[in-house]
Amino acid sequence: MSLAPLKLLTMRGKIKILHMSWIAFFISFVIWFNHAPLMILIKHDLGITDAEVEIILLLNVALTIPARVIIGLVVDRYGAKISYSALLAICSVPCFMCALADNFAELAWARFLLGFIGAGFVVGVRIIGDWFPFSQMGTAEGLYAGWGNFGSAFAAIFLPGLAFYFGEADGWRYAIALTGLVALIYAGIYYFNVENFPSELAGLKGKQSSSMEVSSVSDLFLYMLSLLPLYATLSLLTWKLASPSYPLLNNHWEFTIHIGIWLVFLIHAYQLVKTNSQRLSQPIPSIHHYHYKQVFILAIAYLVSFGSKLAVLSMLPMFFFQTFNQTQQISMLDAGLLASSFVVTNIIARPVGGWLSDRIGRKLSLGLFTIGLAAGYFLMAMISANWSIGLAVLVTLICSIFMQAAEGAIFAFVPLIRRAITGEVAGIVGAYGNAGAIIFLIVLTFISPTLFFSLLGVCCLLLLGLIYYLEEPRNFITEIMPDGSLIKIELE
Repeated sequence: MSLAPLKLLTMRGKIKILHMSWIAFFISFVIWFNHAPLMILIKHDLGITDAEVEIILLLNVALTIPARVIIGLVVDRYGAKISYSALLAICSVPCFMCALADNFAELAWARFLLGFIGAGFVVGVRIIGDWFPFSQMGTAEGLYAGWGNFGSAFAAIFLPGLAFYFGEADGWRYAIALTGLVALIYAGIYYFNVENFPSELAGLKGKQSSSMEVSSVSDLFLYMLSLLPLYATLSLLTWKLASPSYPLLNNHWEFTIHIGIWLVFLIHAYQLVKTNSQRLSQPIPSIHHYHYKQVFILAIAYLVSFGSKLAVLSMLPMFFFQTFNQTQQISMLDAGLLASSFVVTNIIARPVGGWLSDRIGRKLSLGLFTIGLAAGYFLMAMISANWSIGLAVLVTLICSIFMQAAEGAIFAFVPLIRRAITGEVAGIVGAYGNAGAIIFLIVLTFISPTLFFSLLGVCCLLLLGLIYYLEEPRNFITEIMPDGSLIKIELE
């Protein structure tokens, strides 16, 4: 396989698209996590309790699960140019709402609505998949995701200082509002500086159906089956928010939301059948064939990798503190700094994961990274108070590297399943990642950290069995132009 180098020090052609898109993703993650480093100031200013803070953290990710599926449909139909610009502009509104919140209820609604911006990731996956060739796809998607993800770290590093610069009383409000203003401005910049397709594919149009098209009846049933965990996770989150420890919802609202969630599922399933029934009643041209099992396996892979990452990030500072506080006298601040080693590798490891996928193959690289991640989690399960801090951090770094690389390999695969539905595929895979985070966080409340790490290792081994059934994608695609002619697009 030939590997063309990416000349990143330019703002022309596909490289311009890459830079414009990762910056959009970066801004979306700054906004999505702009409350986290300022929560102490927000808590003090609004007088909210620790339980209410935990509710805010859960609400901030709740809407992202359906949002990624919805945005996947939107970007495939209308293109990335409009989708990313509209998403940034619209989500600046709840960002301003958050900055103006005067009580817990207003803050909770703002953070719930801001969960929608977490779907921005899906848009970039689609546009980069349309602009970059097969031999550079993994590298480009890895750079997009790795650099864009750094937005959450940027928020943690710079927003507290910015808040204190504006003033102790309302500084957090100005800091959050500024991120919303940046998103609003960049929405216009993105719209006027990108195109959905390179010039040779400019005639291609977005798909017109309102739900994903499949290639067989069995794939239709598998797709509906794959939606069940997403809706079940929303129900699980509703149950959690109505539990005695998170008394946000009373019994009436809990029951109503459960009914609403599963009613939407039935509507979604009906729409799928309606969209595909006529197509499946007659032979489908081979150029439209793909296997939905590819999507399902990648979704499970992202649930295990990205989902476990968010869960581990939430518990790692406390785990380090409880493990080493007595034997090595570390403080909570020290524990937080040690835990940051789990994400610091993202900006490099995820692009490297995509690059290796381009070089040695997507299926092989994902399998190798999953083996490494399983070993990393089993090693983390062995961390005890007798370990040196340096060794514990080294094991954490190794685990993190394989995890981020696995995420890069997954999204090196996604754009090559079928170009016309890349947004929808990325939406489902991304939604599974968020669902995994909620599932693992709830599981963590019932078991010890040691058992939790062991369970994650076992999940990786089970995932390895699924990866065996993945099919290496082809290095070309065939598209139908508006005039009905066929064009074979070489991806090398």
